[in-house]
Amino acid sequence: MNGIIENLTNPVILFFILGLVSAAVRSDLKIPNEVSKFLSYFLLFCIGLNGGHELAHYTSSPDMYTTLALAICSSIIIPIYVFWIIRKYFKVQDACALAATFGSVSAVTFITAIHYLSEFNIAYDSYMIAALALMESPAIIIGISLLKKFDKDSKNATSTKDAIIHAFTNGSVMMLLGCLVIGVLASETNFSKLRPLTEDLFKGFLAFFMLDMGILAGKRIKNIPSSQKIKLLILGITLPLLNVLVMFLIGIMFSLSEGNFILLLILSSSASYIAVPATMRTAAPSANPGIYTSVALGITFPFNISVGIPLYHKLVELWIA
Repeated sequence: MNGIIENLTNPVILFFILGLVSAAVRSDLKIPNEVSKFLSYFLLFCIGLNGGHELAHYTSSPDMYTTLALAICSSIIIPIYVFWIIRKYFKVQDACALAATFGSVSAVTFITAIHYLSEFNIAYDSYMIAALALMESPAIIIGISLLKKFDKDSKNATSTKDAIIHAFTNGSVMMLLGCLVIGVLASETNFSKLRPLTEDLFKGFLAFFMLDMGILAGKRIKNIPSSQKIKLLILGITLPLLNVLVMFLIGIMFSLSEGNFILLLILSSSASYIAVPATMRTAAPSANPGIYTSVALGITFPFNISVGIPLYHKLVELWIA
């Protein structure tokens, strides 16, 4: 409980709540779309460069390969069982989009999580940035494959090849992977010149971005179809918890460090509201974005950053203790 209270009083989370309140009272407070996109890319720029620079000094180990393999497995198995759990409650296109949404990851949830770990002085390995990047696309590919198999009209949508290429080349993945590589290649002298950007300004930009996320989440909540609000509310909370339980039971069979285990659970619990919608708009044009985007951003994201992250931290803490 103390962890949840501590998290909820963090300025980053309070800015998110301010955004929610602003949307609820219909304030004219808003962040222009281009500024919002810049903030998103800036945060990915920071974690990619820092992660790559740390990775350059990291000696590969069996733990690294184990953790990355678990991350990829998570993004493959989660969309498969999510689809089979929910397919009878939604039309095929929506079920496939939701499966991809919950199988993929939220970079902003991850960024919030590493900020949370830094507040508690919990160490994690730099290759977890690579885990984030590797988990973006497999779930999208699984979702598209399920769509092609079970949707009779999917042949009218974008080709599987084009959709898969888009899954690997969308802006957030390219920015993260590109900065990761640049961080690995940059010399210490040249990298140090970027530290005022990647370290000193990071928390301020994150707080401002979370304000924007709060406004957007508040609007998405309003967009959830009235007939499905209760169903999606339950789905948006129970699926992250189920995904965490599955990955926790798998993860305890391996010797993961506390920080890496927490981040793996957080990644498994998160839902994509950037990469998946961008791909599914073309791969599954008949799927309703008001369902899969709204549940990811309007329900799962607020749940994870307010209650989920400290809850998953406590779960790992109890296991290690």
